[in-house]
Amino acid sequence: MAFPYLFLILQSFASWDQVNRTFLPTSFTLRSYQWIFNGGGYLAQPWLQALLNSILVTAVDSISMVALGAIVGYALSVMEFRGKKLINNFILFQMFYPGIILLVPTFLIIRYSGFYNTYWAMIIPKMMSLWAVFMYTGFFRSVSPEVIEAARLDGASELQIVFRIMMPMARSITTIIFLFVSMERWTDLMWDLIVVKDASRQTLNVLLSTMFGPYGTYQGPLYAAGVILTLPVLLLFIAFSRNFVKGVQLVLR
Repeated sequence: MAFPYLFLILQSFASWDQVNRTFLPTSFTLRSYQWIFNGGGYLAQPWLQALLNSILVTAVDSISMVALGAIVGYALSVMEFRGKKLINNFILFQMFYPGIILLVPTFLIIRYSGFYNTYWAMIIPKMMSLWAVFMYTGFFRSVSPEVIEAARLDGASELQIVFRIMMPMARSITTIIFLFVSMERWTDLMWDLIVVKDASRQTLNVLLSTMFGPYGTYQGPLYAAGVILTLPVLLLFIAFSRNFVKGVQLVLR
């Protein structure tokens, strides 16, 4: 499993005459990275802006998916209301189908709402994660009802119970959810590609995918682009690795 990543890194630093010709290059260079950051020598690209766009979109959507997932999961697991079973079944039903089925209807909604070619076009449709709701629902059902009743008797509102009591208890699960939804959002390409055309608002994924078109396929820069996209995810995992392991152990119990 580690060899593909090692190959990716080595080829990104390899001299162009050795790319894809040997596993362990004998000559290394930064030419592939220089090619990317100067636009391939043909056209300057807004790389820093694209990176900031990716960070913005990923951060907003990831935080939203965690927060909304916790709120909805709490409602479905603790509160009693009419239509609860129907909503639960609908969430499970939705999880069995790929999101691409709803790609065109979602695009038309964004277009008719006036959000096309804006940051909101990338952010709004990705603010909810059914998987996060499913995970939180299962965890919150295991929490003792006495804890929740004690908080209500102390005058805490439902939102205060979610964020001050339930979320701290679900820290490990939250880490797993946050890491997975962040990785999924960071690597998302198709949706960002079709809803934003302005280069100043494009994410790093979109910029990388479009820049290779006019100039042909350059294998070295392609590997360098893969490293650039992988590095933030790796750093995020390292930062939360301890809670991630605890969360996995908790889920497998």
